[in-house]
Amino acid sequence: MIEFLLGVDGGGSGTRVRLARTDGIELAEGVSGPSGLMHGIVNAWKAVEEAAAMAYRAADLAPPERSHVAIGLGLAGVHNKQWAAEFVAANPGYARVALESDGHTTVLGAHRGQPGAIIALGTGSVGEIKRLDGVHVEVGGWGFPAGDEASGAWMGLRAINHVQQVLDGRKPADAFSHDVAQACGGERTAIQNWLARATQTNYAQLARLVLQHGESNEVARAILLEAGRQVELMGNALDGTGTLPIALCGGLAAPLRPYLPVSMLRRIVNPQGDSAAGALRLIQQQLKG
Repeated sequence: MIEFLLGVDGGGSGTRVRLARTDGIELAEGVSGPSGLMHGIVNAWKAVEEAAAMAYRAADLAPPERSHVAIGLGLAGVHNKQWAAEFVAANPGYARVALESDGHTTVLGAHRGQPGAIIALGTGSVGEIKRLDGVHVEVGGWGFPAGDEASGAWMGLRAINHVQQVLDGRKPADAFSHDVAQACGGERTAIQNWLARATQTNYAQLARLVLQHGESNEVARAILLEAGRQVELMGNALDGTGTLPIALCGGLAAPLRPYLPVSMLRRIVNPQGDSAAGALRLIQQQLKG
């Protein structure tokens, strides 16, 4: 018998697990490291399990048998069908598993299951809409470095490219390039070593420096304004009619608002819930079905 539900929001920077009873009453939350599938199936399940264990402790519960738990997950990387299939096949024993992209669960959470769109801005980025007919359509989310426009990793990549041009003498040095260089090792050889090892998460960590210098540095500001333009392009692709609400979600949603075109700002609503709440809704829908 299923006694508990877990709703998982997993991306390239971290994982949040929401614990609830089968009636939907939320009990606690746990967090852990990245569980995006690009980090590997074993690592993804490990992060989910660590966050779930934290949630049980926070609720003052002994961890139940997994066979008594149903889990809904919104994970980055699910667009890769092989990764998704391998992840589900590696289920460590949960009674039911419902897996969708983090964009899908973010839509469900932001609009409480009703039609609407989201643009999620974090380590990566994705836009998704639940249309009036119930069909989900995704825009972006192609993955870093090929896509994920306006994401933290996308901004970080442009920041370190600016540093490269400064070190080559192609552009003049400035406070922005200095701070980014220091975050990546400081001098040329150390930065090259950083680049050889850098992950999507490492690039995303540079986004805070882009935001920090956005009001004082032309290059940083240009990166942020282009991010805002990319958000508008995603919004237009999701809903060209402008009739459905669009919620900005993720850690970069609030910091990027000042750089959005005015026409985009008019369409934005506050999300009513997050991706973890959407993941709970996802597994509830599967159990009812």
